[in-house]
Formats: sequence, C-alpha cells, structure tokens
Amino acid sequence: MRIQYALLGIVSALLLLLPVIGDNYLVRFGTFLCLYSSLAMGWNIIGGVTGYPSFGTAAFFGAGAYAGAILQIAGAPMAVAWVGAAALVAAAAAVVGVMILRLRGHYFAVGSIALVEVARLVASSWTDMTGGGMGLNVPILAGGPDYAGAVFLYSMFVVAALAFAAALWIDRGSLGFALRCIQQNEDAANMVGINTTACKIAAFVLSSVFAGAAGAIYASWTAYLDPTDAFSILMTLKVPVMAMLGGAGTMLGPIVGVVAFQTMEELVWSNFLELHHAILGLIIVGLIFILPGGLLSLQGWRRRAGASVKRREVPAE
Repeated sequence: MRIQYALLGIVSALLLLLPVIGDNYLVRFGTFLCLYSSLAMGWNIIGGVTGYPSFGTAAFFGAGAYAGAILQIAGAPMAVAWVGAAALVAAAAAVVGVMILRLRGHYFAVGSIALVEVARLVASSWTDMTGGGMGLNVPILAGGPDYAGAVFLYSMFVVAALAFAAALWIDRGSLGFALRCIQQNEDAANMVGINTTACKIAAFVLSSVFAGAAGAIYASWTAYLDPTDAFSILMTLKVPVMAMLGGAGTMLGPIVGVVAFQTMEELVWSNFLELHHAILGLIIVGLIFILPGGLLSLQGWRRRAGASVKRREVPAE
C-alpha cells in the first residue's frame, strides 16, 4: 500500500505540473483523468463498497451541469455556482435515494438507468429553463485558453481529491463497516442493529455529490450543454467499467481503472479511428474476464506466486 500511495502522489504531482510542463492536449487529458476519477470513486461508494449496481451517475452529473450553468447565467460567480450545484444534487439524491434504494439487485440497476432517461427527458422538455434540444450556452471564463485549462484542471483535481478523502474516511470508519455488511448480507446487517436505510442513503448522496460537482465544472469548461451530452448513457456505462477494471470496492482501484481506461481509449482512438469503440470494448471485456478482481488483483497474484516459489525452494528435512 505504501508503494501504491507513493505512485498516487507522483501521478498527482505530475497532474498539478501539467499546465507548466505540458501542452493543451495533455492538460485536457489530465482534466478528463480527474473528472472520471471523481465519478469512479463516487460510484465505488455505492456500487463497489455497498454492492448496489448503480447506473445513475450520468443523471447526477447532468443535473449538476445544468444547475451550475443556470446559476452562472443567473449571475452567480463560477465557484459559487459549482458549490450550489453540488448542494442541490446532494439534496436531490437524498430524496431520490429514499425511493430508489427500496429496490435491490437488478431492479435497482434498472431503476437507476431510468433516472438518467427521466432526467434527459426533463432537460429536453423544459425549454424555458434548460434550452431544450437547442442547448444552453454557459458564460466563458476570461483569461485565454491556457489560463482556463489550468483553472479547470485544478478544479477537477480538487473534486477528485475530495472524493478520495471521502472514500478514505468511509473505508476507515463505521460507515464503511456498515456498508460492507450491507454488501455481504443486508438482512443480517439489519438484524444486528445497523440502520441500513440511513447508511444506504448516505452512500448514495456521497456517490452523487461528486458527480454533481464534476458536472458543474464540466459545464463551465465546455461552455455549452445539451441533454444528450449532459445525460450520456455512454458515461453511465463507462464509469462502472472503469471502477471494475481497476478493482471495485478497493481504495485505489477506481483511479487505476480510470488511468488504464483513458490511456487505452486514447491509444486505440488514435490508431483505429473507425473501429476504436469495438476494439476498446473487446479489450475491456477481455481484461475483466481474465481479471475479475480488477488490475489491482495482479498484485495479489504476484504475491501468491512468490510465496509458492519460496515454499518450493525450502528443502525438505
């Protein structure tokens, strides 16, 4: 774990230095790494630790994006709009969580997918507020592309750092213990006195608030929103895949999965433009099939293999 955290620190330092040592392409790539790390770590709270297969990330991402954009258009400073959007998403997630978390298993999964479609239809129909299918123009940050790139990279990095801090707090606290009990056997957790409803709602809200914050920053970054982009079904599928690719339910798994996925996506896209989705999908499915525990499970394989070799090397007495 010390080696893993040291590598995480090195990667974080490189991300913070990108506006100084990298070009606009690398700054954009780093911003997407921070964006998807926030989403994957947030998903991991409800999907990996609690064991509820959520596909509703895009609903809260899009809600945060539109809330932040509307607040900015209304005259709120950019940072205030971001914080306000995250708070509104957290409140909405608490209300939705009371209802949807009554479902379990694939029923919950289907219900979470329905959230995305409902949110997209509302955004498409509420023309006076969201612009409908014509989209919504967001005020552009002054200062030029280099300055804007640095601002949004650092802003996304802060959200990712907060998501990691929340994951660490959950992992080492009583909430994490309760969520893992729910994952193992929710009925048994109820019997031993764990308030499973409150714990699930807390996990759902924490999972959603980082998606909302990232969505608000994304809206300012792109300066334009439309329902299809904000509530993307592709994002709903990519985020769980990233977390599972690295290792769902682990601390660093979502981050490892995001880095691996984004790197493979860039490499495949640049070399196989027309078939990159199909090729990337085959690679991801193959990796998850070979490593169901994620890329971090390779470390456990190496440790067990090393122990096996050592046992064989010990001479019999």
